[in-house]
Amino acid sequence: MQSPTTSPVTFQTAPPASGNPRLIAAIALVIALHAGLLGVAMTMRNDLPPRPIEAKAITAMLISETPQPAPQPVAVETPPPPKPVPKPEPKPIPKPIPKPKVKPKVEPKPTPMPVTEAPSQIAAPAIGKPTMDLAAPKNVAHLSCNIAQPEYPAMARRRGETGTATVRLTVGLSGKIENVTLQKSSGLSRLDDAALDAVRGSACSPYKENGEAIRATATVPFVFSLDN
Repeated sequence: MQSPTTSPVTFQTAPPASGNPRLIAAIALVIALHAGLLGVAMTMRNDLPPRPIEAKAITAMLISETPQPAPQPVAVETPPPPKPVPKPEPKPIPKPIPKPKVKPKVEPKPTPMPVTEAPSQIAAPAIGKPTMDLAAPKNVAHLSCNIAQPEYPAMARRRGETGTATVRLTVGLSGKIENVTLQKSSGLSRLDDAALDAVRGSACSPYKENGEAIRATATVPFVFSLDN
């Protein structure tokens, strides 16, 4: 659609008609009409729709893809089977060599030596000892001894253990205590040991009869009581 062409408007200047008001009005009217036509023409040109863009047709051809050939299978070389390893032949077990039998040596029998009689020895005379020293100790009722009071065992005291232990002692010629034995037990080993220790730590004087010292033995009772 083509827009209407507008013819150029030419304005001619009329000679001034200073004394004709009608002419002036006519000229003004003509100018106004031309101006209005020019405005209408410009408006119509702006309102025209734009020309549509012609769409060009594009022809596309579909080309089918050529199928690829299937890959050929690759032949895999199979390795040859391993050669069988020969089994080692077992070594023969050597037979034990028999040891030669050793015959025992027969030792000659010793020749018996002649036995000579030994000369008879003369017995030496025995050295005499005092008869009183070899005699058994005399059992007496009392010995002169300084015997300390035995210590009461602490365990026995805590447990309230009591009893009487009888100790036999033997005094030699010099007054030394030769032997200490338990004559009668108290029934408790703690009390018996305390009585024996008290006698072993004592000192005695020789027992004399008619002014002569003799070996003597006596018994001493030890009473263990909580009242002591």
